[in-house]
Amino acid sequence: MDTNFGFGKPVGRSFDDAIATVTDELAKEGFGVLTEIDVSATIKKKLDEDMPPYRILGACNPALAHQAVTAVPEIGLLLPCNVLVREDDTGQVNVSFMDPGSVLSLVDHPGIEPLAAQVKEKLQRVMAAL
Repeated sequence: MDTNFGFGKPVGRSFDDAIATVTDELAKEGFGVLTEIDVSATIKKKLDEDMPPYRILGACNPALAHQAVTAVPEIGLLLPCNVLVREDDTGQVNVSFMDPGSVLSLVDHPGIEPLAAQVKEKLQRVMAAL
């Protein structure tokens, strides 16, 4: 499930359990979930189309976000770190993480690359715990 902008894996959990578990594991790494976008509910409401559960969690580590915003105020355009929990057509639940190194490579500032690496390490630990 790796792409040039993210990484993830299938998990042997129900959709709701995956949401709860990833939220708990993010908290262990200092992240809170600031936003939760239920894409499947929005598609149903706006287009009357059905799709498998698909939710985007906007995760933020306040200490690391503060460092990033202090270094580059406009970096907020690239925050928070998105975590995708989705169920495919077969019922398999997948959890994917935005790769902060890929996204933050757009920022031309010397302090951002090591910060992105630190965030990625934390997100990889979350993924490993799932």
